[in-house]
Amino acid sequence: MMPIRIVIMAKAPVAGFAKTRLIPALGAEGAAQLAKKMLSHTLATALASKLGVVEICATPDPKDPAWQNLDLPTNMVWTAQGDGDLGERMARAVARSTSAGEAVLLIGTDCPAIDVFTLHEAAQALHDYDASLLPTYDGGYALLALKSFENRLFENMLWSTSTVALKTLQIMAQIDCEVKVLQTLHDIDEPLDLAQLPVDWGYVDSHKANLNSNAV
Repeated sequence: MMPIRIVIMAKAPVAGFAKTRLIPALGAEGAAQLAKKMLSHTLATALASKLGVVEICATPDPKDPAWQNLDLPTNMVWTAQGDGDLGERMARAVARSTSAGEAVLLIGTDCPAIDVFTLHEAAQALHDYDASLLPTYDGGYALLALKSFENRLFENMLWSTSTVALKTLQIMAQIDCEVKVLQTLHDIDEPLDLAQLPVDWGYVDSHKANLNSNAV
């Protein structure tokens, strides 16, 4: 089995920059605080999986002050996402690792439901498949595992729409890329998604209260 690298596509948890679609529910600072919590949770899960190197592929650049004083773990690799749309940035991250002989588990920070078991399932699938993909209920995907780079998976995609996972699977079929589709999970992008956060994070009850007050 090829060595595994978990690449986390991460945006600095800065007010007005991270999780902007949650600002109507949480405010800019509240959305940034949730972004920080989801980043920390994703990092902890990736490191706990012990599958291999954990890389934060960051925007802005890792040297930017936005990444300072976040109290993040130190046993990981930092890289810069660079310019371009999301597809171009993900493509570079995947190509960099696969060209070095590593399989890649590409994830974001928006799906707290991804746990150690899920990461192991995605990696294990690469023994028998060319790829594994974890779709989300909004039509996107929260995890893409690949053993080799194929740029067509990242080109001409309408990112952040309900067609991303389906189109990705269609392209995989066209290029004879055998893929294992994992269990669909919720990611956290819109105010209604807050109800899917872990209960002990403290957002579920407060979100229900906000919905009730808005309905009055």
